[in-house]
Amino acid sequence: MRTYGDRCGVARALDLVGERWALLVVRELLLGPKRFTDLRAGLPNIGPDVLSQRLRELEQAGVVQRRTLPPPAASRVYELTDRGRELEPVVLALGRWGSGAPFPGGDARIGVDAFVLALKTLFRPTGLEATVELRLDDQPFTARVAGERFDVARGAPQHPAATITAAPGPLAAALWHDGPRDAIRIDGDADLAERFLAAFPIPA
Repeated sequence: MRTYGDRCGVARALDLVGERWALLVVRELLLGPKRFTDLRAGLPNIGPDVLSQRLRELEQAGVVQRRTLPPPAASRVYELTDRGRELEPVVLALGRWGSGAPFPGGDARIGVDAFVLALKTLFRPTGLEATVELRLDDQPFTARVAGERFDVARGAPQHPAATITAAPGPLAAALWHDGPRDAIRIDGDADLAERFLAAFPIPA
């Protein structure tokens, strides 16, 4: 791996995760383990050879590890190590800082995990306490707001107050770019769902 040859902690951190795509691989694993094909789906613009190289480098750096799921799945997955999970506040802070940058041109998209982490980045407490199911491209997430905390995890909650179903792109457009809201389906307590969505304002 290339090195900046600098004893500063920032430089040494970038020695480990500063290569192109490395932090986006970390982003894709913050919500849990993924197979190689799942990582490709979340990062459609990365080539398989580059992804393999970044995973090897992150594994060598102690940020990512591989394991095999128990039967019947028996799939090989990649997941963050304890040290890798320490990067979450770094990634969220970088996302918060980057939310003020211009959008890329063309048909740039936002993936499911990237959207969920954007919610964590933009959360502002509103006094709401509720559990909501987010169903994004048919992937369920449990989202809990309680006072100053916002927690989100894969999997559907048992008794959500509301379920919000949408694709990440149209939902992001509706929340943050004055896009149409007809692509969002709300089941359950609609008023609570709207209050939940209001807890994620885009920065001025």
